[in-house]
Amino acid sequence: MKTIPFFYVTSMKEALTFYTQVLDFKPKYSNASADDLVVILINGDAELGLTAMASDQKAGINAYVLVDEVDDLFRKYVRRGLIVPNRPESPVHNGPIDQTWGMREFYVNDPSGNTLRFGKPIGQ
Repeated sequence: MKTIPFFYVTSMKEALTFYTQVLDFKPKYSNASADDLVVILINGDAELGLTAMASDQKAGINAYVLVDEVDDLFRKYVRRGLIVPNRPESPVHNGPIDQTWGMREFYVNDPSGNTLRFGKPIGQ
């Protein structure tokens, strides 16, 4: 069994640019376009659905992404254009940190306000 989170996006074109150019996802199906109401993206084994239909989902959804390497991935995303928001109230948006619950994490908000939380267990 596999679950695929869906994020509501206010602009499919803006979302596709962000997810493909910054976060290294690519469309699962070759005929996907910015004019589509639903697009499935992949990055390795991870899949993520984007929907421009407000009736499909609410804005501001979170998804947790387990990764092998947090720090290198964050640096890669910054090199690809991720804007670090400098949020003193949420340092996990500013870069990887060790959380008290045993995970090393960083968070990324997409242009529509959805959050991808990237993490791995500390010490692995």
